[in-house]
Formats: sequence, structure tokens, C-alpha cells
Amino acid sequence: MRGAERSAGARGEKCPPAAATAAAAAMALLHSRRLLAAPRLAAAASRASSWWSHVEMGPPDPILGVTEAYKRDTNSKKMNLGVGAYRDDNGKPYVLNCVRKAEAMIASKKMDKEYLPIGGLADFTRASAELALGENSEAFKSGRYVTVQGISGTGSLRIGANFLQRFFKASRDVYLPKPSWGNHTPIFRDAGMQLQAYRYYDPKTCSLDFSGAMDDISKIPEKSIILLHACAHNPTGVDPRQEQWKELAATVKKRNLLVYFDMAYQGFASGDINRDAWAVRHFIEQGINIVLSQSFAKNMGLYGERAGAFTVICSDADEAKRVESQLKILIRPMYSNPPVNGARIASMILNTPDLRKEWLTEVKGMADRIISMRTQLVSNLKKEGSSHNWQHITDQIGMFCFTGLKPEQVERLIKEFSVYMTKDGRISVAGVTSGNVGYLAHAIHQVTK
Repeated sequence: MRGAERSAGARGEKCPPAAATAAAAAMALLHSRRLLAAPRLAAAASRASSWWSHVEMGPPDPILGVTEAYKRDTNSKKMNLGVGAYRDDNGKPYVLNCVRKAEAMIASKKMDKEYLPIGGLADFTRASAELALGENSEAFKSGRYVTVQGISGTGSLRIGANFLQRFFKASRDVYLPKPSWGNHTPIFRDAGMQLQAYRYYDPKTCSLDFSGAMDDISKIPEKSIILLHACAHNPTGVDPRQEQWKELAATVKKRNLLVYFDMAYQGFASGDINRDAWAVRHFIEQGINIVLSQSFAKNMGLYGERAGAFTVICSDADEAKRVESQLKILIRPMYSNPPVNGARIASMILNTPDLRKEWLTEVKGMADRIISMRTQLVSNLKKEGSSHNWQHITDQIGMFCFTGLKPEQVERLIKEFSVYMTKDGRISVAGVTSGNVGYLAHAIHQVTK
């Protein structure tokens, strides 16, 4: 019977029911595979014609790259001197006591989470301006300034860069010190400004090239923009003395330059908020209407809270109101309005007498620890028998220090001693503690002797 069925099928005659079912199943399976294959082919074709196939892999961030390499290292003595964040003498992140108290006070008030105005928290912006300009400042008292809240120092700088791009018609040139904070270049460039440079740091002496700076600044075309670090120059830690600031101000005024001050370390540099703001206030007293960016990341430890401010000094209160209106128009499509929590914390500290007093004590304590680490590092280098002149380490100020180490010496420090820093020899002194300063001095001596 089965033989007869097979022969019937071969002759094209009608197959028995069982054979017909099997044949139909086979055809259905084949058809389904074809249907499944079609979307796969289409998906492959879609991937092949991606919109982003031309996008190249970008270079890693030099500082974050140092941190990643540090994390992979298994040496128990390893040191990370790349990150720009304060650490206590145990090498741990530090939250200020006044910040904890301010947070508790804010929590007790059970405030809502509604949007801030476009310009930010008014109590915060006013306190930020007063902190920078001084309570007795004529510009502050007369109201011929405008301050808006920004997203820490970076965001405040970007507000300023966009404002200059739109309203400063005299020039697109922004003159940065050589070197400057790495983020300054992309901030201004991406806002449509043209980057230029003036001499600032002398690598031979690891100090300020004041004559070079003055020579370059005296030749900057009139009505250009010059960026100055108010204190604790990043990355070198090299600041002008007050007498030098006076000469700079006179030259800047003579050249009719627009001054953009970046002040990220007020109080954190020397431990004295007035000393650290001296240059900003002197320029204004000399009749130079500056623009200014502030950050509260370092001096209040509010890194992740992103609290900052941007200020424009104007000719009168009416001009300030017009500038404020345009700053709001710029900010609205960028991020609508700034975050509230960090501004509340900073405002609570600045506007509450007891908290402000405690903050001034704590910020001085942070500054003093860093100054002490500089002194101890030089002392330990001498104990190691180093014959080099390390005075620049104690002459410099703030979180960062340009050690003068060459790239090949930095490589040896990383490979032989697990001491991590950027290739230019910049270290974050905040990463140095009383427990590891001796080891760091020994390592530096080994690669420099």
C-alpha cells in the first residue's frame, strides 16, 4: 500500500491525506523562513546605512583617563593626584559641617520642588554678587550689576560666552592665558568665539611670566576680550601679586579690553574670601566693568549640586535690567531654569550668620591643609636629599600645582610607583595627605635625581 502511495505521488496523482498534510507543513515551514529572513535582511541594510557611520571615536578625557588607570592599579600605595576635588587628610571626600546643617534646615522647612525663575534663586544670586564684589562695593550698592544663577562654574562660563557671542559686537577674540583650564577653550569655541592666547606661565622657573604677559597684553587689539583667573590659577597655581594685578589692570584699561574673570576658588585659595577676590574688586574700582563667573563646587564642596553664578557689571541700574532680560532669553532654550537644591544650600550658608561664620572657618581649614601639604612635600623632598629647587611648590597656591616634572618622569611615577597625574606634571595637592606625602616625595626624588 505504501509503495502504491509513493508511486501515485510520483505520477502526480492525488496523495493520501497523511502525505498531503506533511507536504503542506513542509511548504509552510519554508515560507515562514523566507518571511523571517526578509526583516533580518532589511535590518542589516538599515544598519549599513546608519546616519552616524561617519562619527569617529573621540579621545578620552585626560583627567578621567588618569582616574580609570588608577582604579585598575592594585598597588596598595597608589595615589591619584589627577582629580580636582578636595580630600580630607584621610584621602576621603569631605562634606562641610555647615552644608550638613544647611541641608537639615532646608529639610525641616519641607519646601516644594517647583521650578526656579529663569535667573535662579534670588537670595542666592544676591549673596553670590555680594560675596564676590564685597558688601561695600559701589557697583553692588547702586544695583548696577546683574547676577544669574548658572550650572556651577562651567555652566556660568557658557552663559557668559553665549552672551558675549550675541551682544559683544566689537570682537569675537577671547584671549586665554597659556596654559588655562582645559575646558575654557571648548566653552568659548562652541559658543562661536575665536580663541587667542597670551603668555602667562614660565616652565623654566615654574612661575609667572609677568614680563611676557604684560608684553602680550599690551599688544592685544583694543576692545578684545581677555580671560583672567581671579585666584588659584588652574592648572598652574601661579597667581600675580597685588602689585602685578595693579599693573595688569592699568594695561587692560589702557587697551580698553573687556575682562572676563573666572573665580572658582574664592576662599579656597588662601583661606580668606576678601584676599581671593581682591583682583576682581580692584578692577571694578578702577572703572573696569567686568563680567564674572563663580563656582561653589570647591569652596563649599558642592561639586555635584552644580551651584554657580554669572555676573555682569553695567554702567547703571537701567542697563543692568536690560542685560538681565537678555540673559534670561539666552538661558531659556539652554536649560529653562537652574537646579534648586545647591542654590538653597549655598544661600542658606551665605545668608545665615552662624552658618556663614562656620563656613569661613571650614573653608580656611581646607585651604590651610593644602598649604600645609605643599610645605610638607618640599620638606620631605629635602629629607630625601633632592638638590632641586622646589620653592615653586610653596609659592604656588590653590588646589593645583605645576610640579615641573617632565612627561617621561610622570610615566616613571605611574609605572614604578603607582603615582597618577596628568602628563604635564600637574598634581592636585588635595590628593596629598600626611600619610602619603613621604611616599610621594620619595617617588618624585627617584625620578628626578
